[in-house]
Amino acid sequence: MDILVVGGGGREHAIVWALAKSPEAGVIYCAPGNAGIGSIAECVPIAVNEFDALTAFAKDKNIDLVVIGPDDPLVDGIVDAFEAENIPVFGPRKNAAAIEGSKTFMKDLLHKYHIPTAAYEKFDNYESAKAYLVAQQVPIVIKADGLAAGKGVTVAFTMEQAEKALYDIMVSKVFGDAGSHVVIEEFLAGQEMSILAFVDGETVRPMVAAQDHKQVFDDDQGPNTGGMGTYSPLPHIDSKIIAEAIEMIIKPTAKAMVAEGRSFRGVLFAGLMISPDGTPKTIEFNARFGDPETQVVLPRLKSDLLAIMLAAVNGTLADIEIEWSNEAAVCVVLASGGYPASYPKGLAIHGLDEVRDALVFHAGTAKNEAGEWVTNGGRVLGVVGLGQDIAHARAKAYEEAAHIEFEGKQQRSDIAAKALLK
Repeated sequence: MDILVVGGGGREHAIVWALAKSPEAGVIYCAPGNAGIGSIAECVPIAVNEFDALTAFAKDKNIDLVVIGPDDPLVDGIVDAFEAENIPVFGPRKNAAAIEGSKTFMKDLLHKYHIPTAAYEKFDNYESAKAYLVAQQVPIVIKADGLAAGKGVTVAFTMEQAEKALYDIMVSKVFGDAGSHVVIEEFLAGQEMSILAFVDGETVRPMVAAQDHKQVFDDDQGPNTGGMGTYSPLPHIDSKIIAEAIEMIIKPTAKAMVAEGRSFRGVLFAGLMISPDGTPKTIEFNARFGDPETQVVLPRLKSDLLAIMLAAVNGTLADIEIEWSNEAAVCVVLASGGYPASYPKGLAIHGLDEVRDALVFHAGTAKNEAGEWVTNGGRVLGVVGLGQDIAHARAKAYEEAAHIEFEGKQQRSDIAAKALLK
């Protein structure tokens, strides 16, 4: 089967890598892809928002399955565009992708169906939002309603921070139209956890749990990023809590989407907070594979990813079993100096050929005219160590990441450290 993967980051590299292992996989294309993905797939210079060009390419190549990676095209209706041309596509339609595209929709859905989440209020007017905000206690969370490349959420520990975040979102429009509405919600303390699930209507097949590290610096300091590293499994979180989150949050949400006429098909990603008393609550939902969660989840998948995706597309997900490895995986992200603010591109990357015992997923790389690897994004590479437990996988990831150098390289030194405290 010939496959087209839409996207060009570390998540898409991991998806292409996993699909390529399927005995049923034929030619794999990736649009637009990146230099690293180009080593295992044929990259096509079509942007993720060029729906007409993507559907025309898929028809021309007789593509058997299209897999959508990023959030923006899903929210804008790329799945509907492929379905209109009768091209099999894995991902939620526009009306279902709203669970990620609008935080107010997501919060209202959870409230309506009594699914655990933080208390909140929503606003489309700056003055009203500010009046509400100043009457609250800190810490407090301010969220732009729409997509903001993973950076539209501020956890404010002072009222000054909170007011600035609100002003930046609603008045300065730092996230554009994504900030036309805001959600102000209570701060939840505890352990964060991500659970991704393959979903087909009310059928939910959860993946193994993972934990992301959002802040750019050690000890969860500094601004939010798209993610500086991940690990799976979570030995410090009781398996009963993970099971409870699936039963109380993910399955009811899939059912609620069906009830709302927005049946979800694809990957539903729950960002959860486990309170000190062990109660899971919903922070957010995403409508696709997470980045960089995918880079630790898919290496633990023993079953055939292509078969799973086809089952979801064909409505037979309930009929298949999915197996997971007991191995641990730790991903350390190597980022450009200055990220998540401005950063240079085109800096030479050295040492990739010295990595022997880890997976390397390319997020922001290119090749220059001389054929040398160079940086081409904020998050440049994800180095994934696999081992019998978190300690072994973590040691391997850091040991192999040390081989790779580029000017200004930054990484966190404490990825997965929380899991070793148990």
